[in-house]
Amino acid sequence: MSEAAKWYVIHTYSGYENKVAQNIEKVVENHKLHDLVLEVRVPTETVTEIKDDKTREVERKLFPGYVLVKMILTDDSWYVVRNIRGVTGFVGPSSKPVPLTEEEVAALGVEAKQVTVDYAVGDNVKVIHGPLEGFSGVVEELDVENNLVKVTVSMFGRETPVELELNQVQTAD
Repeated sequence: MSEAAKWYVIHTYSGYENKVAQNIEKVVENHKLHDLVLEVRVPTETVTEIKDDKTREVERKLFPGYVLVKMILTDDSWYVVRNIRGVTGFVGPSSKPVPLTEEEVAALGVEAKQVTVDYAVGDNVKVIHGPLEGFSGVVEELDVENNLVKVTVSMFGRETPVELELNQVQTAD
C-alpha cells in the first residue's frame, strides 16, 4: 500500500471510549485487518484525587468522548470503524475524516518518538532550546525512555543540576 497509516479521531458516546476501543480491536482481529487498523488509543492521564480526606491515583481520560485510531483509510477500514457500536463518527467533514497532523500527534504525545542522542554521561553539552539556551554543562544522568537528561550547569558561579528534554541539548563543540 502506498498510503501510510495516519492517526484519526473518532467521536464516541461519552463513557464508551474503552468499550469502543476494545470492539475495534476485536473486529480488527476477527476480520484480519491488522494491515489497515494498526493501533487504537484512549489517551489518559494519572491524576491525584483527594476525596473524603483520602488521596488516590485516578486515571482520567484526556479527551472524553474521543478515541484515537492509527489506520490506513480505505472504504473497508472506514466502514468497519464507523459501524462499531458506540461510534458516532469520525472527526472531520462527514464525507472525509481528517487525519491528525504530525504536530498534533506530537502535541498529544500519542506516539513515542525515539530520540537518539550523541552524548553520554560525563560529556560536555550545550543547551540549544528553552530558558537555559546558551548555557553549557555536564551530563549527569540520561533517561532516554522518559526523554530526560540531567545536566549540571554553571549558573551564577554555582553548579546547578537541571532536568531537560533530550532534544534541548547537544554535544558541545
